[in-house]
Amino acid sequence: MHRYRFVLTRPLQFLPVLFGISVITFILVRLIPGDPARVILGTRATPTAIANIRAQYGLDEPLIAQYFYFLRNLAQGQMGRSILYKIDVLRLIGTRVEPTLVLVLASVVLSVLIAVPMAALAARNQGKAADQAVRIVSTLGIGFPPFWLGLMLIIVLSVQLSLFPVSGYGNTLADKLAHIALPSLTIALSLSAVLTRSLRVSMIAMLSSDIATAARARGMPERIVFWRHVFPNSLVPTINLLAVNIGWLIGGTVVVESVFAIPGMGQLLVRAIFSRDYMVVQGVAMAFACATVLVNFLADLATVAADPRIKL
Repeated sequence: MHRYRFVLTRPLQFLPVLFGISVITFILVRLIPGDPARVILGTRATPTAIANIRAQYGLDEPLIAQYFYFLRNLAQGQMGRSILYKIDVLRLIGTRVEPTLVLVLASVVLSVLIAVPMAALAARNQGKAADQAVRIVSTLGIGFPPFWLGLMLIIVLSVQLSLFPVSGYGNTLADKLAHIALPSLTIALSLSAVLTRSLRVSMIAMLSSDIATAARARGMPERIVFWRHVFPNSLVPTINLLAVNIGWLIGGTVVVESVFAIPGMGQLLVRAIFSRDYMVVQGVAMAFACATVLVNFLADLATVAADPRIKL
């Protein structure tokens, strides 16, 4: 159990990271051109009305005071009040978590289901036609932008073949899964390409390792050697790579949710940026940051569990 002692100290190491993200987010949000009060009031924007709105939401305070208010709210488990939606930001984010969480989980599952067989096929046929085909497909997957790939999937699978809904999220479980299929596939095609390349390299290295050689010497069939010894020992680098790419995946939901009109946190962030809703932008950014930190922590646990030799 001494290998898991990092569980006690790692959360403390994440605090400076979250603090730095809060500072950067706060500064970048304030650099967005435009005044939230003017955006809210529109044609009714008079100097008096603007001053009242700014005073109501503390926007007339010095920036350093606004930041300390933001930190105080975070310490109390609050994120302020949305200027646009007129409700608590934490409550607003809570209504948008499910679509984004389902999208991320579905994308990860699809990515693994695509990457593992493709990497295994390439590794067991190194240098052959199957290996070359997998390498070409994975390279193309990395090169396609998610927004373009999403539009192509909509045109082919939704408009032409009518297999999946074009946009939205749905109400029932079956309806939600149908609506989330194309968005998750859009992300999975890009993410699985990265995982395939990493897993292929690890598997090829493990095929010539002492562990695999010893298993063959005991008369173990090649298929058993591969799935019992090569595959499990190849997972550690890929687990770490997946954790690193979770941040990219969460960021990718912003684009994909906008393309497919999914009412998740990504779409909420885009609308908040355009409406200069500072509190919502800061709240969603911090939620994404906390999710990324949590995923990396879970990846560390999975890495130690997968390989007893590793100590963190």
